[in-house]
Amino acid sequence: MAKDRIKLGATARNPEDVREIHKMGLAFAEVPVGDPKRFLSQLSKFSELKEALGIDYLCHGPREGDPNFSQALKEDYFPRLLQIFEIMGELGMNLVTIHLWLDPRFVRPEVILFKIDLLEEIVDRAERRGIEVCIENLSETPGDLEKVFKRIPQLGLTLDLGHAQLLQESNVAPLFFREIPHKIRHVHIHDNLGGSSPEHDLHLPVGNGIINFPSLLKELCETGYDRTITLELKPQKVLECLPTVKALLGM
Repeated sequence: MAKDRIKLGATARNPEDVREIHKMGLAFAEVPVGDPKRFLSQLSKFSELKEALGIDYLCHGPREGDPNFSQALKEDYFPRLLQIFEIMGELGMNLVTIHLWLDPRFVRPEVILFKIDLLEEIVDRAERRGIEVCIENLSETPGDLEKVFKRIPQLGLTLDLGHAQLLQESNVAPLFFREIPHKIRHVHIHDNLGGSSPEHDLHLPVGNGIINFPSLLKELCETGYDRTITLELKPQKVLECLPTVKALLGM
């Protein structure tokens, strides 16, 4: 069954988090790299732990900053991503999740077109290094992402079930399950209380908010999804809900 091949991991903001994630028996750590120059001071430690523990790493790229400021995306965000691709090569990472907000309610049309052009270049550069790029939903629906997936078929989706609850009348994850399940290459899970702004992205343990995870994870498995799921939580919060998540996934 597909759910038997799902791999669970968690966010590792530092080397100690990697140790804690390994102790929990999780398959991988998703490592946020916002500032590649600063991350270089920890690179050797992350590398040593990967070899010693036999744990895999995925990468989470930087935040984009002002979502309507194209110049900063070109002059700062894009160069940082290229540096991050080099770091990923050092750590054997083959998948990166990136933030580029494409919701037309909040991002100007001309900026969305600019971002699609930029994404095409990002994916091209990543493919040369054997890296898979996934764009993460922030508040978008499948329809909001239709243009970018049509233009860049190699681009995948990191479906964030927590973000899918925000800035919407109800959780939109089922729309992704039904309309573009083949684009889902990675999944983030964390809970929240709903809300109408990014400040409501609370990253609570599963079961501590209003998200209907029994229904969502059941429907995810029914799509045949068999890849990776990150609990986007600090290690202590992962411990609080890991048995629940495993039970919901039938693991």
